[in-house]
Amino acid sequence: MANVRDLKKDINYVLGDIIEEVYVWEYENTDKDTKKSEAIIDEAITTFDELIAKVNAKTDNPKAHYKAIKKELEDKGNALLDKLKKLG
Repeated sequence: MANVRDLKKDINYVLGDIIEEVYVWEYENTDKDTKKSEAIIDEAITTFDELIAKVNAKTDNPKAHYKAIKKELEDKGNALLDKLKKLG
């Protein structure tokens, strides 16, 4: 099982990369409205806060708990990337 520190780094890297991709999209599309892209950034930050809180929560079965968090990170990360792709 990966340790908690690695899980926190994964959360940080995945969501940080998504935010960076949104900034790149905004830079390349200066003529388009950024309200939707800013909403994606806000959602990524909220997701980060939620996942870190879940990692720090105490549980009886840590292995299953962390596995569920990793799965949630994957699902929410993919959802954010899909929203970014729909921006055009």
